[in-house]
Parts: sequence; C-alpha cells; structure tokens
Amino acid sequence: MTDGSTRHPDDSFHVFDTTLRDGAQREGINLTVADKLTIARHLDDFGVGFIEGGWPGANPRDTEFFARAATELDLKHAQLVAFGATRRAGGEAATDPQLAGLLDSGAPVITLVAKAHDRHVELALRTTLDENLAMIRDSVAHLRARGRRVFVDCEHFFDGYRANRDYALAVVRTAQEAGADVVVLCDTNGGMLPAGIRETVAEVLAATGARLGIHAQDDTGCAVANTLAAVDAGASHVQCTANGYGERVGNANLFPVVGALEIKYGRPVLPLGKLAEMTRISHAIAEVVNLTPGTHQPYVGVSAFAHKGGLHASAIKVDPNLYQHIDPERVGNTMRMLVSDMAGRASVELKGRELGYDLSADRELVGRVVAKVKEQENLGYTYEAADASFELLLRDEVHGSRERFFTLESWRTISEQRQEGGTGNEATVKLWAKGERIVATGEGNGPVDALDKALRTALERIYPQLAKLELVDYKVRILEGRHGTGSRTRVLVESADGSATWSTVGVADNVIDASWHALDDAYTYILLKSGLEPEHREPGHRETEQG
Repeated sequence: MTDGSTRHPDDSFHVFDTTLRDGAQREGINLTVADKLTIARHLDDFGVGFIEGGWPGANPRDTEFFARAATELDLKHAQLVAFGATRRAGGEAATDPQLAGLLDSGAPVITLVAKAHDRHVELALRTTLDENLAMIRDSVAHLRARGRRVFVDCEHFFDGYRANRDYALAVVRTAQEAGADVVVLCDTNGGMLPAGIRETVAEVLAATGARLGIHAQDDTGCAVANTLAAVDAGASHVQCTANGYGERVGNANLFPVVGALEIKYGRPVLPLGKLAEMTRISHAIAEVVNLTPGTHQPYVGVSAFAHKGGLHASAIKVDPNLYQHIDPERVGNTMRMLVSDMAGRASVELKGRELGYDLSADRELVGRVVAKVKEQENLGYTYEAADASFELLLRDEVHGSRERFFTLESWRTISEQRQEGGTGNEATVKLWAKGERIVATGEGNGPVDALDKALRTALERIYPQLAKLELVDYKVRILEGRHGTGSRTRVLVESADGSATWSTVGVADNVIDASWHALDDAYTYILLKSGLEPEHREPGHRETEQG
C-alpha cells in the first residue's frame, strides 16, 4: 500500500458503519440522541464512508437524530444513511408512510431491508414471492427517482440461498435492475462459516454481476472472518459496527475488519493518517455507550500487544516484530510488557526501559527484581495489572530502600450500625510527613472510602499535588486459600490525575489492610510523578490533629 499525502478512498470500496442502528440493538446499550451524534462524529473522524443513523419514522429518537444531524453534524468523510423497509405488501411506493419518512430524513443514502428467504416472505410478510419482488422494485425505483442513493440489505440471504437459490438470486437481480447501487448479502442469523460465505458470494457475483456487500453477525464467532471471505470473493462493501456491538453476540467488528483491509490487504479504505486513530476511536465509543473497552480486542485492546512470557520477552528484546504481527503504533496502540511470576530478565529489562530505566548493565539488579516479583506474586500480588506498584518495587531495588513521602504510625477504621438506620464509617490515620506527626480522621461510604479521606485530609495541606488525585476504580478478589473467610485478599486500585491513570495493588489477610497498601502505593506514585523528592527524615516532634 502506498500512503500518498493526499490519499482519499474512492467509491470503489465502502466501509459502512451501522453502530447507531444495528449496534444499538446490543443488550445493555441505550443511546440518547446526543450519544448518537457524538458517536457519529467519532466515526466520521475515523474516516468511514457511510454512517447508518437509524430508522426515521419508526421511532421518535431516530427521527430526532436525523433532524438534529442536519444542523449539528458537519461530516468530513462520511455520508449519513437512513434505514427502512420496502413498501407494504399491496400498497404503493408513492403513498407509503415508511418510504416518506426515509425521504423526510434528508439522508442522501437509504438502505432498504428486503426479504431474500422465500419462507420469510410467505410466513413473516404474508405475501407472495412475486409481490415481494414488486415491493423491492417499486421502493428502490421510487427513492432513486427522488435523488437518493439506495443500498438493499437482503435479509436472511444465505439461508434463503440454500433453501431456494433461484428466488434469492431473483431478489438480487430485482434490486440491481431497479437501481440499487449495492446489494448487501446478510447473514442475519450469523450461522455461516468463511468457506460457505466465499463460495456463495462468488456464485452470486458470477450469476448477477451486481455490486455486492456483506453484513455478518457473529453467532459462530466468524463475523470478521466471514466479512473478509466475502471480500476475497468480490464483495466491495462491508457493513460493521464499532467494537462488534450488536444484537445477540454482535456484528462484524469495524476495527479488525479495517485493520485487515488496510494492513493485510493493502487496501486504502480510510483517509490518510486515520488508521493511527483506531485505538482512540474504539475506546472513545466504548465510553459513550458506557461499556468497558474490550481489553483483548484485536488491534485496539490494551492487551493486543502485551507480552508476559519470559521467552517472548527475550525475543522481543532482540526484535519486537518476532512476536508482534504489526507495529502497534500503526493503529494507535502501544506494546506493553507484563511483569509476573513468569517474568525473566528480558521482561524486567524491557519493562524497566518502558518506565525510563536502563537496567541492561546491571545483571545483579535485574536478578533481584525478578526474584522479588516472583516472591511477591507467590504471596498474591499481581504486577501485570498494577504497573505503578511494579515501578515502585523497581525504584525500591534501584535505590536500595523504599522512597517515602510519609511514614505510617497506625490506622484504624470503625463501622457502626446507627439507630436511625444505615451504617457509619470512620477512619483515623496517624502518620509522619516532613517531620510532623499528623492525626487525621475521615468519614466515608465504607471503611476504605473513610480511610482514603482520612489519608487525603492528613496529607493535602503538605502535598497540594494530591488535590488532583482521584480513585476511579476499586476491585477486590479473595485469593484461594485453606482458611475460608480467613483467606488472603487482593485489592487493585485504579487512580487518575486528569492526564493519566495508573493501578496499584495491595495484598493482606483482610480487605482493609490490603486496601491500605494499594492506597499507600497510589499516593506515593502521584507524588513521585509530580516530580517531588521523597522525604527520608526521621519523625520530628511537632504534632497536629486534623479531621
């Protein structure tokens, strides 16, 4: 593929996104009009060619979306698409209210769904096979006569092709002859496999000469593979959703499809430079729909280029491409080294380099870090999910001691059942910072929240940088053990300061003690990150009380 400075995809190949319609059918997704407008902007920024916005006239939300899109969306790359059905059986296209709603939307492109399976025509539409063809012909011609570009989605095409090949082909020919620019073959039930997709698309292309597209559901886990198989067979229009969102188990995932087309096929389907935005766009859309970004998604997941095994790390130290199929920066992602009890010297050296430490000349230090990691993980720690705690461990070994901004004397939490109902939670911390003994209290929704607030109260006056600290996630896991409720507990805390996030880990015999260790690391890390020098003084004589 040649990346010329003015490269723009032409109309010979379509990337068609249906996140706002088909993707919105995923269980747990409920998009507002504002959400849909935001996602549309992200998709346009990514550079897709078409954004299917929904079914205007079928529900008020989609009707409002198209009305607002006319004034609120300034699309640079994509065209907006309205989705709807063909005219009703026995009716006329000119007076059909659904077709009128599609025209009223103002969308320059319209996708019509049409039945391609004879049994669906007879049982679901309750009409004849000939009338279904007339519905397709009349609807496409009506919209084309009014200046709209038309794509036709042939619903249940592959099942229909197996059941009645001649009729399924008649549906494709009818849509093509009426003026449809693309006829999309839909694996609506998601039951196809790549070999069957490739064979069928090739046969339909040879029999009709129509421009074909593919719409694949992921019920067999093959939606991306099926989409690429259709491209191999001659399809030039792919319908996908961001992060694979969709009904049941989802649709073909936009990002691995585009990644494969751009990188593996060498097909320029995005504007120049947009491929590097892929990871950012994926995560941004996940935030809008309020779903955690998939950590193990191809290309864009945080684990897509994460390496844990010591053997892998040894090879990557020589050449990263030995265990990576592409340079992650091409899709806006990064390589990560995970440090765990599987880590060898190469893993620690590479992770140290990632964190800004050159350990290559100090084999003894690397050996100590490896041994310490294995020792700690045997106790229940996990550093692959807590990079900040690993960096503190590494700094401990580099400097020979723990760098401290404060020294704990004691902490205490109290939870009480109150007469008026509910529980009260209070924490007290006693610590030393900059030669000052500080006693502080805090109240919170739970004992850990109270402990965090007490620690913040104690330290914010001395370290105002802590005002930026926010705890954004908190996870508890009871580790396997032989003592039932006395088993050891691991706590992971995710923190942020407005510009970055980091994770810390604590392990202890009870959840509050484990939480304290994770909080201790979180507070220490942000202070180091702020460029402050740690305090190494012995406790002084002054004492203050706060709370």
